Amino acid sequence: MAVCLGLLLSAPGTAVAAPAPPPPPPGAVDDNGARGGATAGDGAPADVARLEDVRLRLDGLYREAARATDAFNAAEEVATTQAATIADLHERIELGQRRLERLKDRAGAAARAHYRSGGLPPGIRLTLSDDPANFLDGVERTMTDQRALHTLITRLGRTQETLRTHAANAVSHQEELTEARAEKDAARKEIRRKLAAAEELEESLAAEERARLRELEEGSQRDAQEAWLGSRAPEDGGARPGDQAAAAIAYATEQLGLPYEWGAEGPRSFDCSGLTQQAWAAAGVTVPRTSQEQWRTLRRVSEAELRPGDLIIYHADASHVGLYTGKGSIIHAPRPGRTVTVAGAGSMPILGVVRPGG
Repeated sequence: MAVCLGLLLSAPGTAVAAPAPPPPPPGAVDDNGARGGATAGDGAPADVARLEDVRLRLDGLYREAARATDAFNAAEEVATTQAATIADLHERIELGQRRLERLKDRAGAAARAHYRSGGLPPGIRLTLSDDPANFLDGVERTMTDQRALHTLITRLGRTQETLRTHAANAVSHQEELTEARAEKDAARKEIRRKLAAAEELEESLAAEERARLRELEEGSQRDAQEAWLGSRAPEDGGARPGDQAAAAIAYATEQLGLPYEWGAEGPRSFDCSGLTQQAWAAAGVTVPRTSQEQWRTLRRVSEAELRPGDLIIYHADASHVGLYTGKGSIIHAPRPGRTVTVAGAGSMPILGVVRPGG
């Protein structure tokens, strides 16, 4: 799911007496064996700009990985559904085949009985009878046999047609399953590619640079949260969540500290929508697997109506989600390398709010 590394970084620059030489690229090693780049304490404009560029690149990579994660989760859900449907169809086909065999056995028995009677049509056999009682009895049996034979033939035809329909549906669902699995594989490769690029970029930074980047990220998130609290934050005060919302919040709270893992929905790791889905499942409410589907299908409410238990959807592409716990906070699974944590509800760009469970 989507990841937010924060809003644009900003830090005041310091004046320098003379132009400084351009910094070496991230990860470069100078003649003294030291890595090039800014340290946590220098704050030179060029260094801040370079870290800002790194932050933007990382943000882009994690966002792309998040979108691919949503695609993976959606394809996995389709594949799971199609596989279950195919299994059900195969079971129906097997039952239908057994029924067809029984009907064929009955038809064969009728044919053998007809052969044993000499193969004469029932009407001819009746006219040859000299006993009126036998004649009338024969008429009744003939009509009954004809109705039974007609019913048997009809059942055979319907069973064969049902089998043909089930077989065609199985083929169709198999094609959809194959397509979903191909989409899963493509999304998996895309996720791994983007995360590998992000990891390589982060590892190219010196430890001091990574610390500085984290400080700037957290600072910008605090600024965004304060701005949100001062403008659009809901006045939920000490509002108590309903029973279902309280159960969802309790579940999410128990997961604090567990690692983020793309495509995971517990019990030992989560991605963002996997966490919100399972939290509400613990409350007895089914919500879609992906943040995009949660945004598309669940009832939307305004930020002013925000209450504990609601899901806040982030970014224009609905690629991240957090569970609102009240008093301006959410619990969410941020991104790879991070753990399930508490964050400010306004620390990321809010797309909107949805409410599970009515």
